[in-house]
Amino acid sequence: EIINGKTIQSGDAVIGLASSGAHSNGYSLIRKIISKEKADFSGPFDGKTLKDIVMEPTKLYVKSILKLKDTIQIKGMAHITGGGITENIPRILGEDLMAEIQSSSWPLPKLFQWLQEKGNIPKMELYRTFNCGIGMAIVIDQKDVAKAKQILKESNETVYEIGVIRQREANEHSTRVI
Repeated sequence: EIINGKTIQSGDAVIGLASSGAHSNGYSLIRKIISKEKADFSGPFDGKTLKDIVMEPTKLYVKSILKLKDTIQIKGMAHITGGGITENIPRILGEDLMAEIQSSSWPLPKLFQWLQEKGNIPKMELYRTFNCGIGMAIVIDQKDVAKAKQILKESNETVYEIGVIRQREANEHSTRVI
């Protein structure tokens, strides 16, 4: 079965799986901010060192996704890589659809808060550059949200209901983070 986004429709839910960190994206900007700030790479940062936080390996989701796929219909998936949330989710949507993402539905990890503050990065640019704590976005039917969250939590994922798919208006971007 190929998950290609063709069955995504207005009203579907977008759930997000927590990332483990920057997931190897935005490192040119991260290095620039660390250099500009003369940050202590070995110093304490959010319970670890800045080095450990920045170098955290990319989380893999395949086992969790396979378990989920065995139980419910996954309509679309977007790995939040370069281009962040605003540029990756549209890749799975039809031209007539858009994703409305609620940024308050998950905590912005300390690394991204620090980067935003020290790099003076506007909020929308942050969501266009980094995963901001969401490593994978999954589109499912609203009726499957509770079951999906249960399955993913049993697979040791941190999962959030982050948004909804709706009809796209003329001249509207295909993802809106509010």
